[in-house]
Amino acid sequence: MTAPVRRPGKKDGKGKLKIIPLGGLEQIGMNITAFEYEDSIIVVDCGLAFPGDDMLGIDLVIPDVTYLKQNFDKVKGFVITHGHEDHIGALPYILQQLNVPVYGTKLTIALIEHKLKEHNLMKNTKRKVMKHGQSVSLGSFRVEFIKTNHSIQDAAALAIFSPVGTVIHTGDFKIDYTPVFGDSIDLQRFAELGKKGVLALLADSTNATRPGFTMSERTVGKTFDSIFSEHVNQRIIVATFASNVDRVQQIVNTAYKYGRKVVVEGRSMVTVMEIASEHGYIKVPEGTLIDIENLKNYPPEKTVLITTGSQGESMAALSRMAASIHKKVSIMPGDVVILSSTPIPGNEKAVSNVVNELSMKGAQVICQDTHVSGHACQEDLKLIYSLIHPKFAIPVHGEYRHRMAQKELAEFMGVPKDNAILVSSGDVVALDEDSCEVIDHVACGGILVDGLGVGDVGNIVLRDRQNLAQNGIIVVVLTLEKHSNQLLAGPDIVSRGFVYVRESEDLLEEAHGVVSDALQDCLDRHVSDWGKIKNIMKDSLSDFLWKRMKRNPVILPIIMEV
Repeated sequence: MTAPVRRPGKKDGKGKLKIIPLGGLEQIGMNITAFEYEDSIIVVDCGLAFPGDDMLGIDLVIPDVTYLKQNFDKVKGFVITHGHEDHIGALPYILQQLNVPVYGTKLTIALIEHKLKEHNLMKNTKRKVMKHGQSVSLGSFRVEFIKTNHSIQDAAALAIFSPVGTVIHTGDFKIDYTPVFGDSIDLQRFAELGKKGVLALLADSTNATRPGFTMSERTVGKTFDSIFSEHVNQRIIVATFASNVDRVQQIVNTAYKYGRKVVVEGRSMVTVMEIASEHGYIKVPEGTLIDIENLKNYPPEKTVLITTGSQGESMAALSRMAASIHKKVSIMPGDVVILSSTPIPGNEKAVSNVVNELSMKGAQVICQDTHVSGHACQEDLKLIYSLIHPKFAIPVHGEYRHRMAQKELAEFMGVPKDNAILVSSGDVVALDEDSCEVIDHVACGGILVDGLGVGDVGNIVLRDRQNLAQNGIIVVVLTLEKHSNQLLAGPDIVSRGFVYVRESEDLLEEAHGVVSDALQDCLDRHVSDWGKIKNIMKDSLSDFLWKRMKRNPVILPIIMEV
């Protein structure tokens, strides 16, 4: 990684603005960044990440906020850019540890409140709805919400005014001159701030490797129109992100135009639809939306299903339909399934499995031109840089390659090479009018959530789970008399996930002999330490199985005393 230039000067960061990303810089997800000036800290976003394939049994990953807990008396609040899971998902968990106010735009706060209700945190959490153009003063900071476009409504960039200068955090954004709902991004405000002088820009890097402009959301509407007009005699199922309210609006509009009834399926999709309708972000013509129970009352060619599962998630509605385990909807030959999203890196295999299953059932799957990104491509980023003219550039939100691409773009747009810096999660970046450098590193990383347990599964438990998954387990049970160490029963061998017992009786018979010999040897030598007995049995069985099978199961000796 290109190390930021370390300039001589005050290393304690006194009188400087500190920017501390606690997540979101090595992956797409878990975005959370602290801004600190002397006795004030504000936190931008508080997202979660979804577990990787190696995190067996893990439901979510949330950021480690040890640094914020240590400095709790300084934390003035969370300012949230928009309502996606990777920006708000961890709030219910983190607010239990840091009870501070949350600021966000109308739809963002509505989505956060839904989460707080689920976790019984509504009474304790102070929430404030902000309008675009409004500011809030938090300690040494003033934060202004600026209108941007994204794949969810009410996204905002943040202008953070600090004693050492203005920092702009774009949040996730794109430039859409013809959005489906509401106004275009407030480029005028970016230009005004640029004129006054911007110290640093933290911009979204997700599409920094892609040339050109990001297409307008409306272009997808045209694609839907042509698909609907071509397939007037078939049922249509559209899978998309639950949070993409504009996409759902366009599907509803097209369905209404072609006289189709709409069913919304998938828990998160239903939730977001309810919240968006309640707050006026989506308008459904009367009589268009029907309950899934009434689907059977209409001919298939007069219906559209909008569903979750565009990423191949195993429990999402579309995956259950594809696997024939959905209680209310079965895929029929001739159904048209539109996947209105791009696979998130890592989900490609799951998506192709779902596509294959749908195709086997005779459905026609359409993926071309049915999605546009919610993130700025290179030309959009260039426009933002040319309006803002930041002194320093700190690319955020993306993997290393994405942030590297934005660093190069920033340099191309006139930011001096030493002033465009790549940082890692946990780095403490100290800024003032003259310098921008990494002066320290704080604890950061992911806390694993498994069911109701938060942080009780760590690397050692994960390693055991991986070992169990790959090699299985063998349990050796025996009973010894309390004082004489006389063998009363066993040793018995029980195995799970190692070999199929009925077909491996000879192997287990030999293994039994090996364990019995090792145990007898211990008893003959009057070894009374049970820990030692367990280790000797474990080692001898492990050696035997490795020589015979080249396998290393987890071996668990259990000694009971009577």
